[in-house]
This record gives sequence, C-alpha cells and structure tokens, in this order.
Amino acid sequence: MVAGLGRGDIRVVLFSAAIVAAAGVLHFAEAPALATFAVAAVALAGIAYLIGESTDQLGNHLGPAATGIVQSAVGNLPELFVCIFALRAGLITVVQASLIGSILSNALLVLGLAFVAGGWRFGTLRFGGEAPRMIASLLMLAVAALVLPTFAHELHLPAGEHEQALAVVCAIVLLLVYAISIRAMLTQGERTIPAEAHQHGGGAWPLATAIVVLSVAGLGAALVSEWFVDALEPAIEALGISQAFAGLVIVAIAGNAVEHAVGIQLAWRGKAELAVSVVLNSALQVAVALVPILILVSLFIGGTPFTLAIPPLLAIAVGLAVLVVTIVTVDGEADMVDGAALCGLYVIIAALFWWG
Repeated sequence: MVAGLGRGDIRVVLFSAAIVAAAGVLHFAEAPALATFAVAAVALAGIAYLIGESTDQLGNHLGPAATGIVQSAVGNLPELFVCIFALRAGLITVVQASLIGSILSNALLVLGLAFVAGGWRFGTLRFGGEAPRMIASLLMLAVAALVLPTFAHELHLPAGEHEQALAVVCAIVLLLVYAISIRAMLTQGERTIPAEAHQHGGGAWPLATAIVVLSVAGLGAALVSEWFVDALEPAIEALGISQAFAGLVIVAIAGNAVEHAVGIQLAWRGKAELAVSVVLNSALQVAVALVPILILVSLFIGGTPFTLAIPPLLAIAVGLAVLVVTIVTVDGEADMVDGAALCGLYVIIAALFWWG
C-alpha cells in the first residue's frame, strides 16, 4: 500500500491510521463521549485529506474528465457518511445545519480568511472572474432549491404538502446542472478541484497505490462517521450547545478541515485564483452534489427522510451568504477588508444559532 509514497505521505497515512484506531478504541471501550467525539473529528479530517490526495493522484493516470468525475463522486465521502448516520439517528437538525454550515464555512469563513491572509502579504488579490461567476450562478440555483421549498412549507402552499416529491425533483435538477457544469469546466481545461492544491512536492503515486489508499480511506470514512455520530448527541449535551450550532459550526468545520487549510495556504502563497477555485468549488460540491445525493440516498436507508424544507433562518443565512460572496468576487479582486467582512458575517450567523 505504501509503494511509491514519499516520507511525508507515509507520515500522514500512519498518523491517520493511528488516530482512526484511537477513535475505534474509545468507541468500543465506551469512553466519555466528548473524548470519542474529539478524536473522531480529527480522524475524519485525516481521512478527508487522504481521500483528497489519493483522488488528485489518480489524475496523474486518468484523463481530466475521469478525474473530475471521481473528485465529484468521492470528495465529500466523510461528510456524506456523517449525514447518513445522523439521519438514521434522527438528528435531522444536525444534518440540515451541517450542510448549510459547510457552505457557509467555505464561502464566508475560509474565503474570508484566505483574503485576509493573502491581502496581508500582497495587498489586493486578483483572480479570474469567469469561474467565480459560474460558481456563484450555480450556488444561487442551490439557494433557490433550498429557499423555495422552505417557503412553500412555511406558507402552507399546495407544494408544501409534497415535500419529499419536491425534494426529489430539485435533487435531480441540481445533479443534472452540476453534471453540465463539470463538463463545461473540463472542456475549458479545468478540474473541479485543481490537483496542485493538494500536492506538496511529492512524486506521483503508482495507480495501484492511489486506488488502495482511496479505497481504505473510504472504508475508514464509513467507520469513523458512525463513531462520530454515536458520540455526537452526548457530546452536544456535555458541551451545553444546541444541535443547530453543533451542526452549523463544529460538524461542518470537522468535515471540511483539509479544504479550509489548503485554501488559506494557497492565498498566503499568492495563488489567489487557485485559492478561490478550491474554496468555492468545495462549497459548490456540497450545495449541488452532496445535498441532492443525500436526498436520494435517504429514500433507501430508513430513518428520517431528508427534504429541502429547512428552518427559514438557515435558508435566509445561506441566501445572504451567497449574495455577499457574489458581490465580493464578481469583479475578480479582493483585499483584507473584503475578507474581514466575509468572516464577520460568518461569526454573526454562527452567533444566531448558538441558542438553537
């Protein structure tokens, strides 16, 4: 499995294996929920890194089209498994908040920190405006798919009585549009997430190594997600926070920690266009790929079905966030002030959900 891996890669693999083992020991030993929850969150971050790195390494052996498809299919496996197990446990509030929180944390917090970091060193950051505009339009479509069913439910419209059917229609539309967008990006010579974002100077892995690491990491994501969710509710009670805040902030950040660090690091290195691409694509994949996939999967796994009738405040928050991000990025320039504004909006939204 380690054939072709550099020393840094081997260290990451060994650390991830050790932390996954530690999470398993804590889970089966019925250790305090807070400890299991914390260790499982770190394990999820390590697994997310391995999935991202092994997927990028596949790009050295596959064509860009195949790589883009693989990235879209497996890039959010840890978060998908967390949401599936949370739905089966009846934690619908956590699932709704964590999905919206993933969009918000990427589009506001991480992009804001990236602009602050890059602006601190280079002043005004400049990046191509075409990709952000396309991503913004897709995010607005996703917002419409969230806001309109929510309003139909809250206003007791006829469509509000058919939440599940409406959610399936929206899910299919989002996936079809996302597939078209992937094709458009690939024909323009771009991947959904550039491989350069994750590679740190190591050599290319053999194809077999990349497949094995990806497969093992996917299995690890399924196991650790179950342990994470089992400890989630007791940990929330121990911390004295609401399910909404836990999903919006803690679960969302834990599932996307690697992309968060990568985006900020790229901006610090002056690669503003790559940083914006990584961060906004991460938010986009959650909005127009992970959410509809979860809707369709929830029809077959039992437990609580997932629909798009979310709490109105969540719908307003994500709509406002996408609007502000569009305004900030549409001209292809950003600085520290823009970054601070994005971070400030994220903190305000998070504070609203502290009490539930």
